[in-house]
Amino acid sequence: MAKLYFNYSTMNAGKSTVLLQASHNYRERGMETYLLTAAIDGRAGRGRIASRIGIGAEADSFTAEDDVFSMIRIRLDKGPVACVFVDEAQFLSETQVWQLARVVDDLDIPVLCYGLRVDFRGQLFPGSAALLALSDEMREVRTICRCGRKATMVIRLDGDGRAVNEGAQVQIGGNETYVSLCRRHWREAMGDAPADQ
Repeated sequence: MAKLYFNYSTMNAGKSTVLLQASHNYRERGMETYLLTAAIDGRAGRGRIASRIGIGAEADSFTAEDDVFSMIRIRLDKGPVACVFVDEAQFLSETQVWQLARVVDDLDIPVLCYGLRVDFRGQLFPGSAALLALSDEMREVRTICRCGRKATMVIRLDGDGRAVNEGAQVQIGGNETYVSLCRRHWREAMGDAPADQ
């Protein structure tokens, strides 16, 4: 039975690496996959999913206005798909998450989404909120804070390397812009000193 999965984490946890490896596993067994990624994030090039460790694959891009159910139906006209993989899933709209749920329910195709859970302010992305509500299964892809604890938050840095707590929710960037931290160190970076200080 197909399911909708949400694999979430902070920045630099290896979400794209895990996605690409899972897609490879299907293809190695002769099963086709369909890869989607957000058009807004062109760091690897438009229509490309890439990992910081150097692996990548071509993908179709979606914008907030696209009907991803229709995109998947069009892809199915070319042949069967064993699994759909969505990178940068935090950029999905709530409507698009419902469309992915329809792919699972009506087309019986598993959909694995990979994305950030929260932004630099500690707030859910709309796509992530919908995935948390609708997914059949959720899995955390873990990374660590500078202190060695599990990182669950991310800070955004300005041009001088200082943490910012205001700004647009979406700003595309990599290691030069974002740092993953545990909640305690995120609070400190955001100006909320621990009670023992």
